[in-house]
Amino acid sequence: MKTKITFLLLVFMALNGMAQKSVNLFNGKDLSGWHTDIPNQDKKADLPPSFVVRNGNLVSMGEPRGHLITDAEFENYRLEVRYRFVDKPGNCGVLVHASTPRALYGMFPKSIEVQMKHKNAGDFWCIVEDITTDDMEARRGPKEKWGITEGKNRRIKNLTDGSEKPLGQWNEMTIICKGDEITVWVNGDLVNHGFKATAQKGNIAIQAEGAEVEFSKIELTPLAGN
Repeated sequence: MKTKITFLLLVFMALNGMAQKSVNLFNGKDLSGWHTDIPNQDKKADLPPSFVVRNGNLVSMGEPRGHLITDAEFENYRLEVRYRFVDKPGNCGVLVHASTPRALYGMFPKSIEVQMKHKNAGDFWCIVEDITTDDMEARRGPKEKWGITEGKNRRIKNLTDGSEKPLGQWNEMTIICKGDEITVWVNGDLVNHGFKATAQKGNIAIQAEGAEVEFSKIELTPLAGN
């Protein structure tokens, strides 16, 4: 099955003219091209950093909670992320099409989150933006409870279990944003596909959400037509 998915991904890439120049959003040295939004720093500026560079990896320290956000906006791209939880399983995420900061709970920017939480990698979380998938009621719950703000069913469960590597090993996540569609692979498994997204461009953000996570690769490749 994994071989078939990998083949389909290669075909998809070829058909969409994706062999364009890739951009390393993380240079392995510092946080150039990014800025942070850490709400607790508003009142206490001397808090330890939520994001650091260590041994050539970008590290989300998990606390204080907030986001590392690209200075630039992007649309129509393939994003490849290599990550692992360091000491214990926890929560983190990649936010695409991010815009208005602190739009949810005074913390999360308006966006669509691709979940990285241990054993839930590939879930979608709607953060004041929305997206549609197949089998929505089975994966999101009763329709009358759907929503994109506080107290609503914002989670859309992924398609697979067991796609993540054991704790401490590197996971490969690929996110393809094209038009109003978002498709996600984890370690070669197709784990989610959404369409009719209410945003099609924006910043990319990494979360600090309670767990220490290392990133060795954050690479973006524009799709044809950009």
